[in-house]
Amino acid sequence: AAALQRLREVFDIEELPPDVLPRKKPPQFMVDLFNKVADANGITRAPGLLEGDVVRSFEDRVHVDQYRFYFDISAMEKGEQMLKAEFRVFKLKRTHASRRSDVKHFCKVEVYELLESGSKPQKKHLIASRLLSLYSEGWEVFNVTQTVSKWVGNSSSNHGFLITTTRVFNNRIEHNLVKFAKSQGALQESRNAILVLFTNSNKRSFLSELEMNPAKNDASHVPRETQIVESSNASVSRRPRAAAIPSAKSQVTACHRRELYVDFRAIGWSGWIIYPSGYNAFYCRGSCLFPLGESLNATNHATVQSIVHTLKLSQDVSTPCCVPDELKSLNLLYFDDKENVVLKNYKDMVATRCGCH
Repeated sequence: AAALQRLREVFDIEELPPDVLPRKKPPQFMVDLFNKVADANGITRAPGLLEGDVVRSFEDRVHVDQYRFYFDISAMEKGEQMLKAEFRVFKLKRTHASRRSDVKHFCKVEVYELLESGSKPQKKHLIASRLLSLYSEGWEVFNVTQTVSKWVGNSSSNHGFLITTTRVFNNRIEHNLVKFAKSQGALQESRNAILVLFTNSNKRSFLSELEMNPAKNDASHVPRETQIVESSNASVSRRPRAAAIPSAKSQVTACHRRELYVDFRAIGWSGWIIYPSGYNAFYCRGSCLFPLGESLNATNHATVQSIVHTLKLSQDVSTPCCVPDELKSLNLLYFDDKENVVLKNYKDMVATRCGCH
């Protein structure tokens, strides 16, 4: 239990979300975003692909009114800094075309922030406006950063959005010519409107917290028998050893990287983590004996330390340690405890190289 609690702290999960997979499907936009920034194992493809380190998506909660949209953004954490907010709606194609030669096949679409609640709110504030073809179909994205920033600061001011569509034809105003997808049927579920927030968590990594608070780093709290990860046997490792074959005299293996697979299914997290199903964190193991070759990525300090140890110039000096020399971040796509889909980037989660330090 203590080990799993520690793992939850690493992944910044306060409350374990309920198992919603495979009943619920994530918005396709979030799946596409995950695939853009991460490979199949969740490892970040390249730095800077994601704006901030957290992307939160919220589904529309209004199913009755065709033109009203409401998003519960209470899952935002304290101290989380919002960078950008996008209101994404799927415009449906107009089913019947006009018989007459319709040259004015465009309509004006306006997005309003509702300033009051109720069944028929009157007060509203214009956020965005654009012309759209009546007969086109697809996603429309509106920047609503300023409005949502206000909602984050004061949740009671969140009354949702209203969309109006108008067209002037022969001096006559026509309303509500186009419709937007709503999650009434299974067909439209993947097209349901979403609000997407790009944020910075502004949280220190778990490792830096341990450095600040050594009391938390007490190995005695972690039961040894907890099987969170599976490490491969050294004899079946498919990766070439970084170091040269040790002499028969020493019979020790030089510092190298070994597999350490974290299986979310084995932990019991597969019911809410969408991607990946697990990842290879890797770990470093082996000795750092003199002489330290180039393949051991040793620092100058480690080289001097190994010389002092070899010459026995000091009783207390041990050999340098075999530790991760280079780390990459991990991306997780998951359902939070309110069933919103979140994409989160975690720094320094995968050891890509080992060295003597």
